[in-house]
Amino acid sequence: METGQLEELGQQLRVDAVRAADAAGSGHPTSSMSAADLGGVLLAHHLRYDFERPEHPGNDRLVLSKGHASPLLYALYRAAGVIDDAELLTFRHDGSPLEGHPTPRLPWVDVATGSLGQGLPVGVGMALAGKRLDRLPYRVWVLCGDSEMAEGSVWEGAAQAAYERLDNLTLIVDVNRLGQRGPTREGWDLDAYARKLGAFGWHTIEVDGHDVAAIDTAFQEAAATSDRPTAVIARTHKGRGVAEVEDQEGFHGKPLPHPERAVEELGGTRSVRIEVAKPSGTPPTTAPAGTGGAATTPDRSGPVAAPRYRAGDEVATRDAFGATLAALGSARDDVVALDGEVGDSTRADAFGKAHPDRYFEMYIAEQQLIATAVGMRARGYLPFATTFAAFLTRAHDFIRMAAVSGTGIQLCGSHAGVSIGQDGPSQMGLEDLAMMRAVHGSTVLYPCDANQTARLVHHMAGLPGIGYLRTSRGASPVLYGADEDFPVGGSRVLRAGDADQVTVIGAGVTVHEALRAADLLAAEGIAVRVIDLYSVKPVDSGTLRRAADATGCLMTVEDHHPEGGIGDAVAEAFADGRPAPRLIRLAVRNMPASATPAEQLHHSGIDAASIAAGVRSLV
Repeated sequence: METGQLEELGQQLRVDAVRAADAAGSGHPTSSMSAADLGGVLLAHHLRYDFERPEHPGNDRLVLSKGHASPLLYALYRAAGVIDDAELLTFRHDGSPLEGHPTPRLPWVDVATGSLGQGLPVGVGMALAGKRLDRLPYRVWVLCGDSEMAEGSVWEGAAQAAYERLDNLTLIVDVNRLGQRGPTREGWDLDAYARKLGAFGWHTIEVDGHDVAAIDTAFQEAAATSDRPTAVIARTHKGRGVAEVEDQEGFHGKPLPHPERAVEELGGTRSVRIEVAKPSGTPPTTAPAGTGGAATTPDRSGPVAAPRYRAGDEVATRDAFGATLAALGSARDDVVALDGEVGDSTRADAFGKAHPDRYFEMYIAEQQLIATAVGMRARGYLPFATTFAAFLTRAHDFIRMAAVSGTGIQLCGSHAGVSIGQDGPSQMGLEDLAMMRAVHGSTVLYPCDANQTARLVHHMAGLPGIGYLRTSRGASPVLYGADEDFPVGGSRVLRAGDADQVTVIGAGVTVHEALRAADLLAAEGIAVRVIDLYSVKPVDSGTLRRAADATGCLMTVEDHHPEGGIGDAVAEAFADGRPAPRLIRLAVRNMPASATPAEQLHHSGIDAASIAAGVRSLV
């Protein structure tokens, strides 16, 4: 397209953003208008994308990090001819896939955006997949706003992209000077952004974001730059083209006050159509896994030579996790592992030694860890991301947004609970079960022995959503046979009898404490039922209800704070109007300090002696 045609396209995109927001009675047209020329030039001259085949492995990826500017994205789709004018005007309406912030309900959207600061880290994951896994020449384009450049996650992504020399990644920064409540930190100081990104090792290009010829040249330069990522830093005007709102405060997140007049000022409605260039090559017959219109995961699995452990052996569940993950990687070439610089502790490094080409070190950057997993999942891979359970809390927003995307990533949090011992409370995951149970569609698993861990890792590979496995640092006795299965949503009754007076429910380390307590109490003539609640979400309501009917009293014991953990999961099994049994909850209610694992369990009142004392007080 000639310069004049590109300018016309930019105006069309602005008009459509104004019209869509007006039809919805809400939205962010001014944020869309600032980036319209950037989006138009990208669509017309640089994006390589087959809209009829969003699963094409050679497609470029476009991530709208400033997700509130969704009217611009939908206007681009209209210009590409994949939605019509009538659908554009369903923006934000009930039942419309054109949501206020983009989600993979649309087949051309890979990941949900809108929580600012996430687009670049996710784009890094996609670009890493292109470089080191797919080995295909597609380019990842991330359009972000200047306000979100204050987010620490952006700089985690900037550091990783430079370290990995991702020259297939282009960040487009829409510097329109205004945030939600007023001016941004840097205003129009393009050099401030360039200095920061340059210090990380990026190639930077400063450009007038409304000069379509200059934008075109900048994108060409980005594509020609090798050995490092490129940032195109564009000076723009919020609300560009409408005098009433252009570069004016107070119009963020609002339809224009006089939309018909604004459309007229912008030159009226248009119907420019762009024939978007397609990637070279033949599309696959089977789409890779991922989100947004991609087909079902192809079966790339072979037999899993999972490790086998003998009953009575002392094995840490983290050791079983690492060995099983490595075996899973041998059976499935789509499995990748990501580490938060603790792989020697989580035992994820076993996968790295076996499959170094599919092992990714994210260092101590937990937001980037999860974002990379999300980006790689969108490209068809099955990521297992691992770090200490305590440190996953830093990445909660990325996990939450992964659920919004419908992204199936698998997480492992090790070193959970006070049972890690002397390291003290900063290293103890005591909130992780609550955090992960609250994630939409999540599965939360907490094994107590090595063979159980191996089976649950195998099941995680087939989960439809986000899976979380909680592993322990210390060794514990193997209770189960290597051929036993542990279906998601199940539990195991380890002790039961007609004379049981109380049911003790544990998971992970507290299962072993509950069994020891049962032995102590049996010697005193007190019979208790013991349940291993390895599936914390979904919970085995049927077994819990039968235990309540049989014993009348349940006691949960968890190496976790009382809020949101196993006790709450059990209580919810009786929240449908059924008569609730008496429920006693032992949990970590103190603030731990350094001590041995045994001392920690005792101080927190969740060891065998504390369980036995609690049962005695009940019976």
